[in-house]
Amino acid sequence: MEESAYKTDVVIAGGGLAGMVSALELLNAGKKVILLDRAEESRFGGLAKESFGGMFFVNTPHQRKAGIKDDVNLALHDWHSFAEFDDDANWPKKWAELYVNSCTDEVYFWLKKHNIKFFPVVHWVERGWNKPGNSLPRFHMVWGTGHGLVAEIEKHLLGHKNAQNLQLLFKHKVTDISIENGVAKGISGINEENGESFEVEAEAVVIASGGICGNIEKVRQNWHQPWGDPPETILNGSHPEADGLLHDEINKHNGNLTHMDKAWHYAAGVNHPRPHFEGHGLSLVPPKSALWVKYTGERFPIPLITAYDTRFLVEEICKQKKKYSWQILNIKIALKEMAVSGSESNRAFREKNIFLLMKNILFGNKELVNDLLNNCMDFVTANSIEELAGKMNALTGENDVDVNALKHSILNYDANIERGPKFHNDEQLRRIAHTRQYKGDKVRTCKFQKIFDKSTLPLIAIREHILSRKTLGGIQTDLECRVLSKEQQPIEGLFAVGEAAGFGGGGMHGLRSLEGTFLGACVLTGRVAAKTISGKQL
Repeated sequence: MEESAYKTDVVIAGGGLAGMVSALELLNAGKKVILLDRAEESRFGGLAKESFGGMFFVNTPHQRKAGIKDDVNLALHDWHSFAEFDDDANWPKKWAELYVNSCTDEVYFWLKKHNIKFFPVVHWVERGWNKPGNSLPRFHMVWGTGHGLVAEIEKHLLGHKNAQNLQLLFKHKVTDISIENGVAKGISGINEENGESFEVEAEAVVIASGGICGNIEKVRQNWHQPWGDPPETILNGSHPEADGLLHDEINKHNGNLTHMDKAWHYAAGVNHPRPHFEGHGLSLVPPKSALWVKYTGERFPIPLITAYDTRFLVEEICKQKKKYSWQILNIKIALKEMAVSGSESNRAFREKNIFLLMKNILFGNKELVNDLLNNCMDFVTANSIEELAGKMNALTGENDVDVNALKHSILNYDANIERGPKFHNDEQLRRIAHTRQYKGDKVRTCKFQKIFDKSTLPLIAIREHILSRKTLGGIQTDLECRVLSKEQQPIEGLFAVGEAAGFGGGGMHGLRSLEGTFLGACVLTGRVAAKTISGKQL
């Protein structure tokens, strides 16, 4: 077998957002860079390209213009509340502090300099359920989604004045990291397009290969033990190249992996109507006005509702004997509130089409709803509760849904709404009232809509599986993105960025994310690693 040999200043393993930002900053410093990615060129940008593009920032012009008075002390307090850091989470805590203190200057304004714009309305997510979360709206949405974000970074890479110093190699699978006498010397692997082996000699190696959530078997192996056995079905909301292969390689070379059982899964995963790979799932943004029920049709004792604590939703579903759930709604709720997290399903945002966005807000996103109703296997419709229960059982091939339990769940909830807001005594209705106080949510949330309402038929049931998405743990790094050994010493010449590094320090989020902190951390760690390698400061 022939072998290709390369030599460069820096080699980057992984062409997601963190790897791209690292490469861009290294070009700024005059370094020669080889960036390898296992996917084909059309997927340059990785999971970030498929994301909705929400980013967490503190005290931005967007916030101030909306009258949101934010500051780093409040944000860091919220972060620690949600993270519930272990006592020994030294580096994750340091990275959390670094991110909160620098995300606006070093990510928000840096992106704006690179022609990336944000939607005027800042969204308010992860407000907290049993633990306080975001005290204020901080979720800034890239106008153009993650697709537009990646496209702009790619444009700056390819059009860079030092672009001759950049070599992009796609369909290249990295299998080995070369470390001699404790110093990283390069990487090697297989060109999956022609089967040839390759080797890259470099002064610095940057691991930007993502997490492990694209490898469902690895997700199961690292499942959070307090949640019991992993669900029978876990949909893949990441991508197959995020397989953890380089995590294993780092471990082999005495690099430290931490908090690998911490992950940011989603509770409302459905099968992709047109899957790109086996088990491919989409993450619904769960409609707040839908009724969330167990696999039996019985309502959860503590009503589940999105925008407060994503981890809590996953945890409650995983307490059940069968770890999947249903959301029950009608066509009116679907048109008003149905959304999918990702660039592919948000055409108005992706294409920066304000007219289409306003049309969707005013009249409902009929294109998305009809596509899911007609093409997603997890959606069933009916004109009665009895018919709906029958179709739910037919979909699963089991008789788990008890029609009486389902009817009781729906009619009791509807009766509560019927009494009027003065007499609402339901936690979900209280939360809906709370979210509607903020204009960013009011336009996207129904005003106390009953489920079984003959004027809003058909009824819709959505079977929702746990969906893997992001790995919160990872390769432990110091504040310069240097990979640390199990003895807490930097491995010379070896760096890790983005999700591969648990977004910083091997797990800067702790147990939970305040959302929007993933893309932002990919930019920040990419910049930090490049500055460390080039001997400069942010």
